[in-house]
Amino acid sequence: MPESQDRKSTSPARPLDVLLPTLGSAGDVHPMIELGLALRGRGHRATIITNPWFEEQIRDTGLEFIPLGTTEEAHATRADARLWKHMQAFQCVAERILIPNLSRLYLIIRERRLGNTVVAASGLCLGARVAQEKLGVPLATVHLQPSLIRTLFDGGCMGRARVDASIPRFLKRAFYWLADNALIDRLLAPSLNTFRAALGLAPVRGIFREYLQSPQLVLGFFPDWFAPLQPDWPPNTHMVGFVLHDDGARRTVTEDVEEFLAAGPPPILFTPGSAASMLGEFFRESVEACRISGFRAMLVTNFPEQLPRDLPGDVRAFSYLPFSEVLPHCAALVHPGGIGTCAQGLKAGIPQIVVPHSNDQPDNAFRIGRIGAGARIFPERYKAPRVARTLAHLIESPEIRARCAEFGQRVDSEASVNRACELIEILCRGSTVTKE
Repeated sequence: MPESQDRKSTSPARPLDVLLPTLGSAGDVHPMIELGLALRGRGHRATIITNPWFEEQIRDTGLEFIPLGTTEEAHATRADARLWKHMQAFQCVAERILIPNLSRLYLIIRERRLGNTVVAASGLCLGARVAQEKLGVPLATVHLQPSLIRTLFDGGCMGRARVDASIPRFLKRAFYWLADNALIDRLLAPSLNTFRAALGLAPVRGIFREYLQSPQLVLGFFPDWFAPLQPDWPPNTHMVGFVLHDDGARRTVTEDVEEFLAAGPPPILFTPGSAASMLGEFFRESVEACRISGFRAMLVTNFPEQLPRDLPGDVRAFSYLPFSEVLPHCAALVHPGGIGTCAQGLKAGIPQIVVPHSNDQPDNAFRIGRIGAGARIFPERYKAPRVARTLAHLIESPEIRARCAEFGQRVDSEASVNRACELIEILCRGSTVTKE
């Protein structure tokens, strides 16, 4: 049975045709699936546009699907070592994901649009932004993480550089200028502006500074207690809260998982993320940390060749776990800092160690530490003794446990996704959705 059949439905006055483009890993796709299911439950047509790697999962929910790119490209991106190096990751993402899918996505929207079409696209879908300009298709920019919305006030981290309120604004201006001119615009502007010129559009600069955001609606899929609203964010920015989806209805907890959870104290769950295929050292140090501390552990990876050959009896490996069902039974979570996994850990009410590599991960790790829900360890410092000490502190601290439990009560994915649907519906009744 498709997941959304259990959802409360409404009968909108004007059903919409909503296109949901997204780029990246499972953490980028899952919230769009949840949004699509909620939109369909409200009587709209929802179509996800993403890499065919996720086609089966999306079609199993009953949502419509349009391929963007190829599975071969997804494999090549996952195998690119630059993806896990903080000084090279953006170049990898730009060359392998953003630039190749720019014109593809624009053409899909151009051919697929109807009179009632609206696009809700993840922030890096530049083709959707061009389509909004050229074709006039209403656009909501969806940001799963706060790092893609620039601010001169409290910006958390950009890479490993702090751009929070403790840093003077003139230094942040200089840092952003350098990042734009030496990296972001240098990589993206030539391809973007060549394509724009072919459509008769003027060139743009400051792609991440201004152009990335839809002038009509910006949706933050995170709460204000995780990333407070900034005075210089776009006036049409709305933070709806975390939107969670982990494929749990299609792939439930198996008997062996239940047996392991019941066999002893709550374990630590270690995962390098769904796309990580070359992080064997992460697992070696994690297993050794468990040997030192005596913790039980669940190792979650789609690429078992990363795992040590001989695992202790109280350490088990799994290819997939529905986090919403398993994490509440764990003592802690250790992961690279994808925003979806951060949100699942917060919902479960357990402390986290975040081991950030690149892109939005350092900022997410910084924010987890700032709200007191966990700790950050950079990859080069992720060694078993440090991991064991940090886990013991997080698990044994009553203050940290209390804070995590409080955050768990504050994550309401259903309310968040329903608010996002309401704002998308409002977008189609006007041109801009301003702050309330």
